[in-house]
Amino acid sequence: MQPLAGVEVVSLAVNLPGPLAAARLAELGAHVVKVEPPNGDPLAAAAPDWYRSLIARQEVVTLDVKQDADRAKLDELLAGADLLITSMRPTALARLGLAQPQERFPKLSLIEIVGHAEDPEVPGHDLNYQAVHGTLIPPQMPTVPIADMLGAERAVSTALAALVWRSKNGVGQPHRVALEEAAARAGDAVRYRLMGAGAVLGGAFPGYGIYECRDGYIALGAVEPHFFMRTLELFGADGSHESLRDAFADRTIADLEAFGAEHDLPLNGIHIPTPNGR
Repeated sequence: MQPLAGVEVVSLAVNLPGPLAAARLAELGAHVVKVEPPNGDPLAAAAPDWYRSLIARQEVVTLDVKQDADRAKLDELLAGADLLITSMRPTALARLGLAQPQERFPKLSLIEIVGHAEDPEVPGHDLNYQAVHGTLIPPQMPTVPIADMLGAERAVSTALAALVWRSKNGVGQPHRVALEEAAARAGDAVRYRLMGAGAVLGGAFPGYGIYECRDGYIALGAVEPHFFMRTLELFGADGSHESLRDAFADRTIADLEAFGAEHDLPLNGIHIPTPNGR
């Protein structure tokens, strides 16, 4: 399905949240022009395979928007665009004259990705937003950029809402997405004691946990009573963490995954993903 076929998007966003959002809009059928500065997108150097994957459906152009000639080329792109995605500080956006782009380009809606909700001029990155909202367990570094990824999805949903708004009102509007707010919603799982140390899905419930097996670790997600009771019955466990540890200890990941598939159990080995799969 290509529900956004015919929608034109220009993205000035670099690093991760903006490119993720732009890639998702392209997947939905939008035509995306990714405008990069002369030194490129830092993501291309940090994670080149991911970068190539994200831009696969996009048109990439290089412009120095601080130069008059290239700024004129950007304006040409914006004149035909429905959405503009940015990820710079508001002062930088204002210097480019793009804080209210619908004033020059009436059908254009701005999707402005910023860091902090209360003061978007404060610098920060995913690690900072997670640190504030309880999704880190120090001293370990996060394995997933939660704020960036949830923020990207918020940018996509905001972009869709912007298109609906314009269809009703005839003109574009500026919309702001704060990554810190995305981190806060992720942190709700800890704040409301669903997850985190000692919480029901943070290790307290034996049916939802990570257990060591012969050649690695297995993840058991038997939250529902019927899954949990079936797990206990099939493995001869009594419902304690200790009995499940004993049940899994001498079996391999492959054996346990096959057993889970055969008996309709949410049981999977823990794997390290690679760009080409597992």
